Amino acid sequence: MLTVSRLSIAHVRGLRLHHPAEVRLGRHGVADDRRFLLLTADGHVFDGTKLGTLVQVQSEFSRNDSEHLALTFPDGRVVAADVALAAPMTVTAYARTFTARPVIGPWADAMSAFAGTDLTLIRVERLDGLTDRHPVSIVSDASVQELTRHLDPVRPVDARRFRMLVEVAGASPHEEDEWLDKDVRIGEAVVRVHELDARCVITTQDPETGLRDIPTLHAIKSYRGLRDGRYLDFGVYAGVREPGMIRVGDSVTLM
Repeated sequence: MLTVSRLSIAHVRGLRLHHPAEVRLGRHGVADDRRFLLLTADGHVFDGTKLGTLVQVQSEFSRNDSEHLALTFPDGRVVAADVALAAPMTVTAYARTFTARPVIGPWADAMSAFAGTDLTLIRVERLDGLTDRHPVSIVSDASVQELTRHLDPVRPVDARRFRMLVEVAGASPHEEDEWLDKDVRIGEAVVRVHELDARCVITTQDPETGLRDIPTLHAIKSYRGLRDGRYLDFGVYAGVREPGMIRVGDSVTLM
C-alpha cells in the first residue's frame, strides 16, 4: 500500500521547509507554499541555487485578522511584523509571468544583510506562479533509498534536499516515473502526473546548513543517465485535477 510519508512546503522560496501534518491542495497547489519570493536588485529570483544557506532561515506565516510573517535567523534573531503590501508589479521567472506585490516591512533588510546582497521580498498574487512548472511534486522514499546505493561511499540521503511537496512510502524505486500521463489520488485530491522533475544543484546541499555535501547529481547521472542529453530526472511533477485535503498517512492510488 502506498501512503503519504511526508509533506513539505516553504512560505518563502528557498528558506527552510515546513512539514505540516496536512495541506489543502487547490487548483494551483497549496496556497501558501512559496507564497513569498526574494528578488535581487535587477529583478531576478534569489533562491537556493544562488545561496544554499538560505535554508538556515526559518519562516512562520499566519493569517488571522492580518497576515503575519516571522523570520528566525541562525543566531536566534527574529524579524517579525504584520505584512503590508506595495503596488502590484509584474515578475517574470521560471518561464512564466505573474503578478506580485513588494512586501513593506523589516524582512528585506534582514535578508539582504544575511545574504550579503540587496534583496526585495515580494508576495505572489497569482497562485500558479509559485512553483517551477506544476504545483505538485512527488518522490518515493524508495527512490531516495535507491540513490544512496549509487553514492561513493554509500551514505544516507535526506529526502528534504529534494524539496518535494509529497513523499510517498511503499513504492518501488522510481515507481513514480510510471505514473506519467496518469491520474493519481492522494488523500482527497486527484493529480495528473505530467512530467519528470529535472534536478538542480539544490539537491547537493545539506537541507539543514545549505552547504554542498553530497554529489547527488553525479550519482543520479551514474544510474539514470541524462534525458535528452541534459536533464537529470528524479521525481515527478503533477497538476491538480480535483482539489482536496492531503494528510500524512493518506493512501496514494494510481487511478
